[in-house]
Parts: sequence; structure tokens; C-alpha cells
Amino acid sequence: MSGSRVLVVDDEPGLVRALAINLRAHGWEVATGADGAQALDLAASWHPDVVLLDLGLPDIPGLDVIAGIRGWSRVPIVVLSARQHGEDKVDALDAGADDYVTKPFAMNELLARLRAAVRRAAPGDATEAVVVAGDLEIDLARRRVLRAGTEVRLSPTEWAIVEVLVRNRGRLVSREQLLREVWGPAYTSETGYLRVYTAQLRRKLEVDPSNPRHLLTQPGMGYVFEV
Repeated sequence: MSGSRVLVVDDEPGLVRALAINLRAHGWEVATGADGAQALDLAASWHPDVVLLDLGLPDIPGLDVIAGIRGWSRVPIVVLSARQHGEDKVDALDAGADDYVTKPFAMNELLARLRAAVRRAAPGDATEAVVVAGDLEIDLARRRVLRAGTEVRLSPTEWAIVEVLVRNRGRLVSREQLLREVWGPAYTSETGYLRVYTAQLRRKLEVDPSNPRHLLTQPGMGYVFEV
């Protein structure tokens, strides 16, 4: 797909070179990375139209890379992996991948899958990977929060709440939506969970938890994250 940008991430240098040559010959702009950290950095800074990602990376598991990108972007992710077990494909798709290609592969099939992934992508779904709110720096790609330069330790549930609210910053997120996205559809009436966890988050993130500036409650409706 002429002019589209593809990020290729794999720790096999020979394969990466061959893919880059073939993709450029077919009109793609190509950036390459060899590990998960480079994948996250390039996805955030280069803004590809599609990511071609190996699962077996040397530093960060491929599933965690997918989750990191999905924390802030809907860019299509096509997994390229030697793992052919059905459960590996299911795990990758559940983590947020859009397609799964096993090695060895035919180049024309891979090109067709990349073109299809770009065509299916909805425009305007990406946001910034790092959101700054006062003395908070929320890195949606690396899934961490810094407060005045110091990392804040969040539980997985606390992070999930922060991620949903920050992705929708400035907009009301209903209690039902937040419960559904964090805990699942069976928990949409468990509003007590939200009171407990938002109180914990305010103690960790707000300068004055009793007078929050960022994590705001709309009584009876839901929550808003304001930058």
C-alpha cells in the first residue's frame, strides 16, 4: 500500500533486512526495531499505519508490547511468529492483535494481510502515548505513572482504571463503562469497587486527595480525568 508506514519488530536481523527490502520495493515506508522497548518507542514517536510484531522478543514479551501499544493506540498489529499453537494465536488476538501470521510465510500473503489491516483501521483512534497532567506524567505505552519525576506504584486494577480514564480524558466515563472495561460485564452494578479504588488512586496521584484536580467524580454518573 504505497505511502503507508509499517513498523517491523523482530530480533532476527536477516529477516528484518529481507522484510524491509521487500516492503520498500512495494512502496511502504519502513522503520525497524529489534526488541520490545524499541517497538514501544517507535510506535509512539513514528506513528506507523501498521505494526508487524514478533512475539519472541529478547526483553519484553510480545503480548506485553501489544498491551502497551493498545493502552493508547488502535494502530493495527499483525503478529509474525514461529509459534503455531492455537492458544498462542488466541492469546495474541485477545491481547489486541488484529492478525497472526506464522513463520515461514509467503511474502505476497503477508503483504495482502498488511494492506487489509491498514484498510480496516479506523481513522482518528490514536492519542498521545504520554499524557502530562500537572506533576503527573502518564505513559500509556510503558504503562506507568510518574509524579514529580518519581514512579508511582499502581496495582494492575488501579492502572486499568487510570488507563480507561486517561484514554477518555476530558470526557465523562460512566460507572457502568468503567466497571465493564476493568472488571467485566458481570460487575456493572458493583459501584462500591469504584469508590474504594478511586479513593486509593487519589491518595497516590493527587496533591490534595480531598480536593482532587485530575480524578473527578460526577455524582451518580461517573468519572472524568482532567489534565
